[in-house]
Amino acid sequence: MRAAPSLDALVHALQRLPGVGPRSAQRMAYHLLQHDREGAQLLSAALTAAVQRMGHCRLCHTFTEGEICPVCADPTRDATRLAVVETPADQAALERSGAFHGRYFVLMGRISPLDGIGAADIGAAELMQRASDGVVREVILATNFTAEGEATAHLLGEALRSRGLAVTRLARGVPAGSELEYVDLGTIAHALAARR
Repeated sequence: MRAAPSLDALVHALQRLPGVGPRSAQRMAYHLLQHDREGAQLLSAALTAAVQRMGHCRLCHTFTEGEICPVCADPTRDATRLAVVETPADQAALERSGAFHGRYFVLMGRISPLDGIGAADIGAAELMQRASDGVVREVILATNFTAEGEATAHLLGEALRSRGLAVTRLARGVPAGSELEYVDLGTIAHALAARR
């Protein structure tokens, strides 16, 4: 039996989410349509609003509804320290730890030569410009401890050091191969405190 085209479209759309395969997408679609049509409407409206309203902060590239995000606009943040993260989810993880009170630069990715993603694709030039503004004194490389994250940290670290900036890296308290958004807050706080 073939499903209706609109149901097929919903299943295919749900499969675009990370970690969601065909069977999980199908279960979600059937659940929303059979048991939670109100939830489906809320999800649809929230996605539409987010896509229409959310953009990138002019300074740090994280998601925001305005030109500048609340963190960059906060005058109480330490503008001399800049944490470089791969994604807005990683930034949110550092924020939840409560251990970092500086500013951020969100790469929106990481270097991955096998996927054809280089330094230009992740905003390295914009990072160099932001870090060289005369205010930033320390750049904390808070990329994930994956092969790509390590390569990204190495390449960016060399470029930043050549500009005379102090460059530190999160300590190895964060398990190798992990992604910040899934690491417990105590480990993140310890890694920030013991950065090198």
